[in-house]
Amino acid sequence: MTTSPSSSTKPLVLDVRVPSQDLSYQVRVGSGLLARLGTEATRGREPGRAALISDTNVIKLYGTVARQSLEAAGLSVITRAVEPGEASKRPEVLLELVGELVAAGLGRRDVVVALGGGVVGDLAGLVAALFMRGIDFIQCPTSLLAQVDASVGGKVAVDLPGGKNLLGAFHFPRAVLIDTDVLQTLPDRELGCGLAEMLKHGALFSVEHFEQLCEHTEALYARDPVLLPRLVAISVALKAACVSRDPLELAGGGKGRVVLNLGHTVGHAIEAASGLALRHGEAVGLGLRAAARLSVAKGLCEPGLEERVVAALTALRLPTELDPWLHGEQGEAVQRVLCNDKKRAGATVTFIGLAGLGEPRTLPLPPAEILPLLRDASPR
Repeated sequence: MTTSPSSSTKPLVLDVRVPSQDLSYQVRVGSGLLARLGTEATRGREPGRAALISDTNVIKLYGTVARQSLEAAGLSVITRAVEPGEASKRPEVLLELVGELVAAGLGRRDVVVALGGGVVGDLAGLVAALFMRGIDFIQCPTSLLAQVDASVGGKVAVDLPGGKNLLGAFHFPRAVLIDTDVLQTLPDRELGCGLAEMLKHGALFSVEHFEQLCEHTEALYARDPVLLPRLVAISVALKAACVSRDPLELAGGGKGRVVLNLGHTVGHAIEAASGLALRHGEAVGLGLRAAARLSVAKGLCEPGLEERVVAALTALRLPTELDPWLHGEQGEAVQRVLCNDKKRAGATVTFIGLAGLGEPRTLPLPPAEILPLLRDASPR
């Protein structure tokens, strides 16, 4: 599978500012951008070496066009592919990849290219962050979830037995290339996972975006070549604006990028408790329902928000059944993960609620209170 630049559509260019450091970067969204990877990798620098890190599924589809583009720009390329899936986000795989960069003779002026979904982006980004105390990397996300979320923001990490993303860093990419053509090969279920994150951005920052996603579901699943890039770019812009205000997640009072955790406190716990049978985006969708329910229960918003979120999840073909994850063995498993949430501060966890669509609020809650609150507020 190859992609080619569109002669009729210019990429949309978005800026992500990192004001405290000289680490600002651009996100390009459009058709055929993967074929321009080499140009981006050598922009403002002499050609050197590139480590193209992908997974065994994506490399078969897009490895050739990515490698050819890099080599055409004068870069010497080594390619490494890990097994697909969350199981590759392990310290052992991380160290193996770092060792392969050492063996290949890469240096501080070289670049890591992440070609794949969120797992590859997180893993390759942390490789770049740790190798020689940090070298450049470029994100080329190939799943919708990675395009609108994981590739933008500079968070890179691997998992530990105690939870997701517990070993990580902030390492901002040199650039992000979002080629929407690659979504043609993405399974519908994975597309839905990305739509869940886009819905989250709408719930946080834009009622209009929230509603547009629901109105245009059929066109999105059909990979409409005009609508899809536009809505992807809007979602990226919403997240980028939040990241730019608080690149290192240091802002207090719920004013910074911590609000991007909407749906993730319960969502991460459900994902882990499912043994990864639920995809990340599917679990986040259930987490959005949990956030809406808890927001009503705590008096943050008027009744009806949960119903609105459920209607949106249904329209986007995402799971809506939350209550089975609140009871019995599944509920116990969710509770155990909640107690290890990496965003906890002392005895509380930072829970993001909503005063309404587009109005995020921060709630410090003891992890032990979350599931009981959700159970008590469950529709009868």
